[in-house]
Amino acid sequence: MSGRTVLRGGSVVASGGVVAADVAIDGDLIVAVGEVGSRPGDRVIDATGRLVLPGFIDAHSHADGMLRDPDVTRALLRQGVTTIIGGQDGVSYAPGDGAYASGYFAAINGPHPTYAGGGIAELLDAVDGASALNAGYLVPAGTVRFEVCGRSSAVATDAERQRMVALVEQGMAEGALGLSTGLDYVPGIFQDAEEIAALCTPVARAGGVYVSHMRGGYEANTAAGISEMVDISRRAAADAGAALPVHVSHLHADADIVLEQLDAFAAAGVEATFDAYPYIRGCTLLGMPLLPPEISALPVDDVVALLGDPLGREALRDTCVQRASNSPSLGPDWPDMITLAHIAAPDFAWAHGLTLREAAARAGADPMHLALDLLAASRMESSAVMAVRSPRPATELARIFAHPGHIGGSDGIWVGAHPHPRAAGSFARYLREFVRELGAWTWADAVHHLSAQPARRFGLGRRGVIEEGAIADLLLVDPETVADGATYEQPRTLATGIDDVFVAGVQVLADGELTGALPGRGLRHEPNRDVSGGGA
Repeated sequence: MSGRTVLRGGSVVASGGVVAADVAIDGDLIVAVGEVGSRPGDRVIDATGRLVLPGFIDAHSHADGMLRDPDVTRALLRQGVTTIIGGQDGVSYAPGDGAYASGYFAAINGPHPTYAGGGIAELLDAVDGASALNAGYLVPAGTVRFEVCGRSSAVATDAERQRMVALVEQGMAEGALGLSTGLDYVPGIFQDAEEIAALCTPVARAGGVYVSHMRGGYEANTAAGISEMVDISRRAAADAGAALPVHVSHLHADADIVLEQLDAFAAAGVEATFDAYPYIRGCTLLGMPLLPPEISALPVDDVVALLGDPLGREALRDTCVQRASNSPSLGPDWPDMITLAHIAAPDFAWAHGLTLREAAARAGADPMHLALDLLAASRMESSAVMAVRSPRPATELARIFAHPGHIGGSDGIWVGAHPHPRAAGSFARYLREFVRELGAWTWADAVHHLSAQPARRFGLGRRGVIEEGAIADLLLVDPETVADGATYEQPRTLATGIDDVFVAGVQVLADGELTGALPGRGLRHEPNRDVSGGGA
């Protein structure tokens, strides 16, 4: 018996378009594409009426600590996601004991079920054979800084910088895909371009990528963030003697701003890609757009004590109102722009899914005072879905997604009673809205943006394509019915139209349900082909 699995009667989506073809899998590899004859022992799956696509790669995920959660893995697989890229926004579990990510980022990443310390190698090892999905990781620069400098906002000393560089070097040697920063978060907001460039130097030498949640809140401030990324790339490349490609996390602004600034990368000679999710609203820590960073940097007990002091709290309230009102995304109507997603305080469970203004009216409180109450009661573990001042139609997003440097990413946050629907819906939404309904992408375009380009950008080896010798991360899609089910009102509803998924040749989703197989791997960086279209 050959032990092959044959996907028969479907249509394969390749770079040239959609072609009728069978796909044969043997072990973890694709061994034939075309007309595949039958052999004794073959397991045949009828793919008639369905498309066969390479597994989708979520280029920006916060499922780092949730890859053993069956509800999370099923929701991802139902969208066709077979690999996630974690370690985002400069904060994740490794290196170190994981306490900082499990504390400051508790409302985004949550605690890790098994990681108790070490580095990227231990984090990647924790995925092997323990999940239905694959995961790659970026070295989180904020976590690195916290390990060396603690909560200090001061410029790092030469000795501290050398210790940080050594941690990045170790992470890259252990298989990290690159370095991430979160320059609106703590402690990333305290890292200047010189420090980040130093940390990026070993990344450039290892052939990795610099990934950044840029400084300044995006939108009208996008140009400043991209200018800083260009500066960092050039500095690191000069020191490393090797080019440093960059990748912009969750790029959101008007299409004209986005496209103009992507041209700025090309003009500067910096190779760049970016991810952008198919929604207008964002999601982040409730305290991030409200509290001054020097307050967020304090130990939680100190913040709770400050919020409990009437005089200190009143002065802080005025500062927080000013910050929210001046935010490039929120603006003067900030209480209406914030919907409460997660509050780790049972007494406030009633507020989930309400805007801050709605919750304040129900509580008979001032909106900012209520926000500060929530932060104190939850010990800072609160998050919110954030609207933007200028809603954009899908056609505006389509202009952004048409850029060849775009890569699919959900920025999915799974923590909370009322999370953003992008976690459970992004990839199915790309297919429903931008392929089937708008026709902004062909099916081949979808493979470029969601599979092939991210595999090349992050150095994931033989993934992202359907060809002989490629890793058999595959999905079957009904092109007429694939759709996202998650909405802002019902954010955990599963996607439909993708019922059969394979990871490394093993079926992990059958008829829309988990099979129980756990072939997922912690993916280490591999040598790359050129990133087609990514030099824009």
